[in-house]
Amino acid sequence: MTTPTRPLAGLKVVELGSLIAGPFAARIMGEFGAEVIKIESPDGGDPLRKWRKLYEGTSLWWYLQSRNKKSVTANLKHPDGLEVVRRLVAEADIVVENFRPGVLEKLGLGWETLSALNPGLVMLRLSGFGQSGPMAQQPGFGAIGESMGGLRYVTGFPDRPPVKTGISIGDSIAALWGVIGTLMALRHKEMNGGKGQVVDVALYEAVFAMMESLVPEFDVFGFVRERTGNIMPGITPSNTHTTRDGRHITIGANGDAIFRRLMLAMGRSDLADDPTLADNAGRDARRDELYALIDAWVAGHDETDALAALAAAEVPASRIFSVADMFADPQFLAREMLQSVKLPDGRDCRMPGVVPKLSATPGRCEWVGPALGEHTDAVLQTIGYDAAAIAALRRDGAI
Repeated sequence: MTTPTRPLAGLKVVELGSLIAGPFAARIMGEFGAEVIKIESPDGGDPLRKWRKLYEGTSLWWYLQSRNKKSVTANLKHPDGLEVVRRLVAEADIVVENFRPGVLEKLGLGWETLSALNPGLVMLRLSGFGQSGPMAQQPGFGAIGESMGGLRYVTGFPDRPPVKTGISIGDSIAALWGVIGTLMALRHKEMNGGKGQVVDVALYEAVFAMMESLVPEFDVFGFVRERTGNIMPGITPSNTHTTRDGRHITIGANGDAIFRRLMLAMGRSDLADDPTLADNAGRDARRDELYALIDAWVAGHDETDALAALAAAEVPASRIFSVADMFADPQFLAREMLQSVKLPDGRDCRMPGVVPKLSATPGRCEWVGPALGEHTDAVLQTIGYDAAAIAALRRDGAI
């Protein structure tokens, strides 16, 4: 069976960055066929290699985040190491970087320099606060972007301090915006004359862009959205409830017809037929009453029985999945969202499947995150370095 060509095949990406936002963006490009050349310091490489759970000394997150990438070591403090990067960029379509603004300029790798070298280049720049403004050169991680962008303020319960989500969501959202912007820039280049451009993604703006109606509600009504726990403010009912056997399930019954089906499943035909509850505004006005009733109904059932009754009534509901639940769930398995890969020692390891799913040109994982500098010699040979020159670069500490 012929393996389909992936949609970004033929594109060359040079990744100058570390940790999450930039590397996640480049990972997506690599999953869909781009050749991703990750530049790492010879002195240990990307710190993500040592983050979280390590297997045989290497982070399992690294193996996921850097799948399909080629690792090339280059010392950016050495002129010959910088020349290696410039020669790679000269043949690249995309550069992905998440240094603090100004750092690459000091190294002689800023936009003006690289675009003069390669006028068709698209440069994705991810940073805490963007490439301009009074905060541009301040350090800013995803947690800061989540805080400044509004997400932390609305996350949690009203009687407690704000809380974070369980993952580095700010970095990941910024990476997704970065990929979208990069593909837009490539499309512009294709259609309008071949010039590249900068895609400038600030972490706080990436989060801010996701904040729904937060801004116009404040501007028009002076309304400040606050923390509301697990409910959807102004959208009722949508909440998390605890079953008799101590499990937690989420029920989203905020559609008019769905709400009616939920009430019938609960044996409350009186509420199903109550005209004051026929639309969201009426339900939200009686939010506390409805949530108390749903809480009581769920608490009277074990998780399995409650979910079965809700499924029979075609009411959207789910247990709160742990990763152990995912490994046994038929929907995850049917959609191939747990794909088996080989770690360097041959051990099987499951990783998330590729998202999104394209019917004709799907993405895939070809190999897991590489060893530090694994592809240095092979990649440098493609840009004109012979074995003797590579050996000299290595001897001089440039790679």
